[in-house]
Amino acid sequence: PDTLFQPLPPYEELPRPLSPSGASTLIEEAKATAPDTRSPVLDAESEPGFAVVRGLALHKLLQMLPGIAEEERRDAAERYLARAGAGWPDGERSKALEAVLAILSDGRFGALFSPSSRAEVAIMGSLEVKGRLRSISGKIDRLAVTPDKVSIVDYKTNRPAPKDLAEVPPAYVLQLALYRALLQPLYPGREVTAALLFTEAPRLIELPAKAMDDALARLTGA
Repeated sequence: PDTLFQPLPPYEELPRPLSPSGASTLIEEAKATAPDTRSPVLDAESEPGFAVVRGLALHKLLQMLPGIAEEERRDAAERYLARAGAGWPDGERSKALEAVLAILSDGRFGALFSPSSRAEVAIMGSLEVKGRLRSISGKIDRLAVTPDKVSIVDYKTNRPAPKDLAEVPPAYVLQLALYRALLQPLYPGREVTAALLFTEAPRLIELPAKAMDDALARLTGA
């Protein structure tokens, strides 16, 4: 047949998966050939620095402790930190312990850790970015769902913690904007909100819808 001698269509490279926490590198990818993916908190031997190890421990405690009876949380957290933080600098284990317990006992954050909320929620989907469909996968630290509202919360362990929205790194806003964009079609008729919980204060900074819309528009080229 005539089609036998026609040239094959050009090969189309499969799109790279997009991680919400690293999505900001794509905003300027047209200007950069190979973004530097090295972490500023890794040392020369690529071993996790203290900030990373401490952050992981805090995330784990905030994931597990809400499911433990309140009167047993301190003992459980101390046992965990004795293992996970065995090599930490003096005083850091007690600081981490008090920070987590303060968050869980603070009435302002009660809805985040209610029985209707879930920890470490995996999320996947796709989004058009600069004319190309990109697959997106990530993990939401805390997700609370009510009949009227869906609340996304991401934990951050920055030291010192930002005081307000103006001090929040743009990459954090974009990360939650992507989570929000993936969840909105799944919960029609419900408001999908997002906030950052900075464990050091502790401080919850809610992200305005416009800030997330603008961040997403810069990424997608919309």
